[in-house]
Amino acid sequence: MEEKDPKQQKVVLVTGGTSGVGLAAARRFLAGGAFVCIAGRDPVRGAAAVRELLKAVPGSMAHVYFRAADVRDVSACEALVEATVQRYGHLDVLVNSAGAYLEGALDALTEQQFDDILAVNLKGTVFACQAALPHLRETKGCIVNVGSDAGVHGNYCCTAYCAAKGGVSLFTRALALEVAKDGVRVNAIAPGDLLTPLTERQLAAAPDREAAIREMASVYPVGHIGTADDAAAAICYLASADAGFITGTILSIDGGLTA
Repeated sequence: MEEKDPKQQKVVLVTGGTSGVGLAAARRFLAGGAFVCIAGRDPVRGAAAVRELLKAVPGSMAHVYFRAADVRDVSACEALVEATVQRYGHLDVLVNSAGAYLEGALDALTEQQFDDILAVNLKGTVFACQAALPHLRETKGCIVNVGSDAGVHGNYCCTAYCAAKGGVSLFTRALALEVAKDGVRVNAIAPGDLLTPLTERQLAAAPDREAAIREMASVYPVGHIGTADDAAAAICYLASADAGFITGTILSIDGGLTA
């Protein structure tokens, strides 16, 4: 990759950027010439993600770095944004991909579990946006939040996760209205099941992995589940100039599930 000046290129911050949708989005932005900060809680996974990105996009060493951050902590969100701006000079795109999943009946839900699922999925999204907004106003940038089909309709035995992702959906719409006058766009994607490390952890408990995937795919009109790159493509589109007239949208990436 030809060495470029970050002042002349798009700068992207991706929370939850060390795996799954976040990592796939980072790869696409990097391949398109952007400077990318990926954030996550685990420095070991962060280092591995950077190596994977450098292998996928050779010569991009100066274009990507990892910053350890726990988005459940408001001060960590602030420090993450400031570190990105200090390194690259500005911020054009914030992708809130940090997330956690929880299944189980409401009867068994603990206060700690509920607090954690809200903190990662909703609180982290809200306060990363808050920290980024002053910089995005300067660049007329945009935000893409990663929601879920579970934030569009209810899922069985998934109350806490649905509440958190439903919050992301309405927060996205409300913030889009609030900052439209500033030239900042705010959208979200709402993926269905994707074959990501998170889904693989669910499949690991199944006695027959392939049978479990077939059962999971059976509810999708297109006949299969999606990939992280399907979601990443939508993120990059919403962050592009081609989507310049789109804000306040929750874009379903679900093979027709919510049609």
